[in-house]
Amino acid sequence: MTQPVSPPRDSTDKVPQIPLPAWRTVMVRADLRTLSLLGVLTALIVIGGITKPDEFLDTRNLQLVLTQASVIGVVTVGMTFVITSGGIDLSVGAIVALASVWATTVATQEYGFAGILFTAMIVGVGCGLVNGLLIAYGGMVPFIATLAMLASARGLALQLTDGRTQIVTVDGVLDLGERDAYVLGVPPLVIVFAIVTVIGWLVLNRTTFGRRTVAVGGNAEAARLAGIDVRRQRLYLYLLSGLCCGIAAFLLIILSGSGQNTNGNLYELDAIAAAIIGGTLLTGGRGTITGSVLGVLIFTTITNIFALNNLQSDVQQIAKGAIIVAAVLVQRRTASTT
Repeated sequence: MTQPVSPPRDSTDKVPQIPLPAWRTVMVRADLRTLSLLGVLTALIVIGGITKPDEFLDTRNLQLVLTQASVIGVVTVGMTFVITSGGIDLSVGAIVALASVWATTVATQEYGFAGILFTAMIVGVGCGLVNGLLIAYGGMVPFIATLAMLASARGLALQLTDGRTQIVTVDGVLDLGERDAYVLGVPPLVIVFAIVTVIGWLVLNRTTFGRRTVAVGGNAEAARLAGIDVRRQRLYLYLLSGLCCGIAAFLLIILSGSGQNTNGNLYELDAIAAAIIGGTLLTGGRGTITGSVLGVLIFTTITNIFALNNLQSDVQQIAKGAIIVAAVLVQRRTASTT
């Protein structure tokens, strides 16, 4: 018995397209965002090299850019986790200020290097603990809770210093800011920033903690039904943000050799802006440490170019504000088309 022969396929028949898996689509978009950020950073470097070639491309200036990026960069790593979870932390700059002045009091400096480092970190973690408890277990809106912490921490920092600058006299801390402490031409602050960045990337992308953070930001109720303790996760995230602020405060002490109540001014703006520019969704559910770091480098490079070209600080703030608005609009447009 002969088998029926199927008619030959017409060469004009369309082959059905198999859609890419969701994770492949996300990866492709992430790669495009990263390449776009790298393109922007490259363009800024070219602009700096054209406008001020001798000054901008000088090794000392490039080291300065990386050093300045390190302080706000560490804060941004913590901010990325918080925003990914659907939260916000407006108090990071004030926490940096409070940690820096508390760690540089005369009483604290009597305990030397370890005393300054421990105090900066414990103050940061303590402030993060208060934020986390108010938000996770007190039911307060993150905007209100962290705004209250901003005002309180700034006020306490001013009270501790009485408006005066506290000079660091501990040689072990000051020596880290000298060029003799550089490792193969890399400042110690940049090395710390790199370590924090790598750890942050691994935690967000390769651990259960990171997956829970994304899940809470994407849909908190669904995360709760899946067995995630949402309140405890949020508490941990604000503790992490506070820890990053404490580390940043210590780096700032090394960089400036002092503690001031004005430290960390507008760090919350810079950290949020860098995270959003990098691709972290302001509504939560998606975060990228790599993008946030590139966002920090972009903003720091812009600030440096403006300073070398003698542009006023108000122009810098206007530019940052415009970039934030543009980034949010792009995110909303992207979200509406998916």
